[in-house]
Amino acid sequence: MNPSNIYAVILAGGSGSRFWPLSREFYPKQLLKLIGEETMLQRTLRCAMKAAPPENIYVVTHRRQSDAVRMQASAVVSLPPDRLIVEPSARNTAAAIGLAAVALARKDPEAVMIVMPADHVILKTARFVRAVGAAERLARKEWLVMFGVKPLQPETGYGYIRRGGSLKNGPTGYRVGRFTEKPNLSTAKRYLHDGRYYWNSGIFVWKASTILAAIKDLQPKLYKGLIAIQNALGTSKEEKTIDKVYERLDSVSIDYGVLERLHRNLAVVPVEMGWSDVGSWTAIEQIGRTDSAGNVTVGNVIDLGSRNSILYADKRLVATIGLSDMVVVDTEDATLVCDKRRAQDVRKMVEILKQRNAEEHQVHRTVWRPWGGFTVLENGEGYKIKRIMVNPQARLSLQLHHRRSEHWVVVAGTARVACGERVYDLKVNESTYIPMNTKHRLENPGAKPLQIIEVQNGDYLGEDDIVRFQDDYGRKA
Repeated sequence: MNPSNIYAVILAGGSGSRFWPLSREFYPKQLLKLIGEETMLQRTLRCAMKAAPPENIYVVTHRRQSDAVRMQASAVVSLPPDRLIVEPSARNTAAAIGLAAVALARKDPEAVMIVMPADHVILKTARFVRAVGAAERLARKEWLVMFGVKPLQPETGYGYIRRGGSLKNGPTGYRVGRFTEKPNLSTAKRYLHDGRYYWNSGIFVWKASTILAAIKDLQPKLYKGLIAIQNALGTSKEEKTIDKVYERLDSVSIDYGVLERLHRNLAVVPVEMGWSDVGSWTAIEQIGRTDSAGNVTVGNVIDLGSRNSILYADKRLVATIGLSDMVVVDTEDATLVCDKRRAQDVRKMVEILKQRNAEEHQVHRTVWRPWGGFTVLENGEGYKIKRIMVNPQARLSLQLHHRRSEHWVVVAGTARVACGERVYDLKVNESTYIPMNTKHRLENPGAKPLQIIEVQNGDYLGEDDIVRFQDDYGRKA
């Protein structure tokens, strides 16, 4: 295996519906700590770094999640701006993978991509690395390789791959015989006992040039857009081209749009790597620790006599008595209580919240940023109150707002404020006013966290009313 041109591409653009209320649209599953002390994204990055050099790790994410992704990734691996590929909008996996492929093909014509979802779990990383070695040898011979997982139960929520004939004179692997997407229960039971079927893990290995050739043949419109983006990379037109072209790309998955239509050079490598897609709250039982009563408890939970339940406390105390086969998840602004058998219906609850335009489906009260974070304390007609925390030696972007003014009161630390042409420091109990349409910046020059209370006033208080002029974290307006 030649590691110098093996690249791991982490897909981190998923939405936050199945793990609501802990996950949100702007804070999806890959950003959560569902098992252990690291988030799903951080665990995936560590796994990827066992198969590819740290400098060859790339992450594809949505623009609205890029701040949180950048912040979390920095705890594991250095991720400069050119290795954080930001989608202006969500256009499904074919476009996301294609965007990474054109960037890698431009950098290294022989680039081999390991494509991994950021929100899956791989417990047996050594087996994963061995499978990557086998898949890489196939990829260099122009094969598109999928990782297949031996079914453990008759799962109806996964796609299945039936293996065909074995590949001769090469590493362990098989031609792909056929695909079945989410079979019914009787069919899934038959697949379980057949022995030739595997779960489609959503993990792929191929050369960037090979997948682009397949996209060209089977999704020519998508390919044309990707090439337009590739030609603009590294030029002054890069950002405008991506924004303009990406919105018009077809939204199609790599499986349905390309792989299931491919009739050549498609292989499956079976690997038992302790894999789970962690598809709903009930999956926590498969990857987490259960107590003697079959319960999984996380956080500040006190329980009396419950069995086979999932009990999750974010910050507040959660007390439960005599529950059986239940899911209880408590956060700052929402609580879920449901029968484990209905865990998949959490998506339906999120759809109801969307129809009501409820903020609880999009964001938490506390939102993390590269410079620190903020908590929404109160939100009313024409005003919003926040508690803002800025890390030592960190600062927000130089920015302005068209539709709101802001009042800042320092409650801890020292604030350095730029407002218009003035730059001045504020101590505890001192305050300042930021008018609309005025360039301003908040900075923490001290060695301790800065905390301020911010009161916003205006006819629109959304987080997208920000025009950035300078930013330490590579964010654009």
